[in-house]
Amino acid sequence: MENQKQQGENAGKSRILGKQSIGLTQPVYLVESASVVGKKEGEGPLGNLFDLVGEDDMFGCASWEDAESALQKKALGTALQKAGWKPQDVRFLFAGDLLGQEIATSFGLLSFEIPLFGLYGACSTCGLSLTLGSMAIAGGFAQKAACVTSSHFASAEKEFRFPLGYGNQRPLSATWTVTGSGAFLLSKEAQGGKKKARAAITGMTVGKIEDYGLKDSMNMGACMAPAAASTIEQHLKDFGRRPEDYDKIITGDLGKIGQTVLIDLLNRHDIDIAGQHMDCGIEIFDAGEQDTHAGGSGCGCSATVLSAYILKMLEDGVWKRVLFAPTGALLSKTSFNEGQNVPGICHALVLERQEG
Repeated sequence: MENQKQQGENAGKSRILGKQSIGLTQPVYLVESASVVGKKEGEGPLGNLFDLVGEDDMFGCASWEDAESALQKKALGTALQKAGWKPQDVRFLFAGDLLGQEIATSFGLLSFEIPLFGLYGACSTCGLSLTLGSMAIAGGFAQKAACVTSSHFASAEKEFRFPLGYGNQRPLSATWTVTGSGAFLLSKEAQGGKKKARAAITGMTVGKIEDYGLKDSMNMGACMAPAAASTIEQHLKDFGRRPEDYDKIITGDLGKIGQTVLIDLLNRHDIDIAGQHMDCGIEIFDAGEQDTHAGGSGCGCSATVLSAYILKMLEDGVWKRVLFAPTGALLSKTSFNEGQNVPGICHALVLERQEG
């Protein structure tokens, strides 16, 4: 009798898999989302899929930083409205951005008055927030949670590189920070609002910091690719899966150079993801028509592509299961100016089509 009771308790718990992963015995449901982007992103190949495209990148604000806060406020407000939720329905908010002390988040989400976990995972923050939000729900600490992240081209250039007025030239290895914000609503229940969930989160692999000694902040793809390779390889081991078990393996913002490095690194371990790999930074801009060099980057890159495109492909049944693995470069202007390396990190989630 005691044995049966113990088995019943374990059946409702999440599984610790391998070295870095968690398998959810009961999925966490991504019930709704919203994407808000700038003018350049709206002119790209995914332009008609975003919920809102700004007419100019100031979004009616006096500074670039305030504009990024406005992105987050609009994204979360839109997601709540689409789901028919009120702010008080959300137990916890997991959010972050690229700016110092996460000012885009603290000023942008202040008015919602939701308990906040402020996060920094650089451009992997979308994956980080969804992982922690899912764990909170799976652990029974919340019924509903929200995840938000953002980036802005001008505020990121000012924070990490050179203010726009400096007029510096960008090398071809550089990526273009996406002006955009993505907001996601998570629930324990599959029917979390006006319609069925957009996707089910069934597992996650938490990334480790990887440092290959690279120092070039104008080649973020190469800096982050080792972390993506490490997390994807460990994920496949922990879950006992092959690349073919996924319709797509999707990185956040490696761009063209980072994609090449990632595929090469995994090939050294006899893992071939070339047939499944997709990168949000490559998808969001038109390489032939838009001058973004290696592609897109920033917290808003993977977040907006996930909301507007990836979830749609799952809803439409084009894809059944994807591995979503946004990457981040863990540098600051202080570490860069002091000559430090640019370590990377990557957090991965398994997203599956919600049937029924």
